[in-house]
Amino acid sequence: MTGSPSAFLGWSRAGCRLAELTPPRAIILDIEGTTTPIAFVRDVLFPYARARLPAVLRDKHQDPDIAALIYEATQLAGGRPLGIEEVTHLFLTWCDADLKLPPLKALQGIVWRQGYLDGTLRSPVYPDVPQALRKWRARGIDHYVYSSGSVDAQRLLFRYSDQGDLTVYFRGYFDATIGPKTAADSYRAIQRAIGHHAADLLFLSDSSAEIAAARSAGWQALLVERDGPMPGREPPAIACFSELDL
Repeated sequence: MTGSPSAFLGWSRAGCRLAELTPPRAIILDIEGTTTPIAFVRDVLFPYARARLPAVLRDKHQDPDIAALIYEATQLAGGRPLGIEEVTHLFLTWCDADLKLPPLKALQGIVWRQGYLDGTLRSPVYPDVPQALRKWRARGIDHYVYSSGSVDAQRLLFRYSDQGDLTVYFRGYFDATIGPKTAADSYRAIQRAIGHHAADLLFLSDSSAEIAAARSAGWQALLVERDGPMPGREPPAIACFSELDL
């Protein structure tokens, strides 16, 4: 797709016409509440990682990858050397607060990897997602992911999904290392990495704050309301990807 000046029109589940949008050259997807139910992340992935983090830190703290994350965490905590029990307490505190910190997200991804590999974990993906990815790719649109979870965790989620291996549809992944999802500068950095004009990018997310940040960076953005209309939200919004007529 070359980003022609013609517009596509989508429709909300209430039958209201969405604002006209320029056909995108790339679509960037959030994960939680957008491609995957929030409950899976909240009720399955997070508890799974929290229960196993202490053992991983205790048994593998000398492994280079784990040691690097421990060092990064101690720097964020003030730079004072910490014993393994203090490090464990720090990571668990961050876990309980659901902080979007790169060392925590990377460590969670390491723990989840084993769960996916041994078959304990299988990520649910909304059925309309692979259908849309196939349709959009056939029309020349590139796909990317931007989530607070680490890039490795994102790949695992889509590789081991209940809809099959969906990683074949994505050209790249972005995580918290590029910046907070509520900051416009993060979207500017992604736009530079992708190489398209900001107006040629479409972001889909269930977060109004993230949508606002993407729009501030000049992107097109649509709110995804899988569980029904959000109080006080600003249209346009969609309930599922099939509502987008690209």
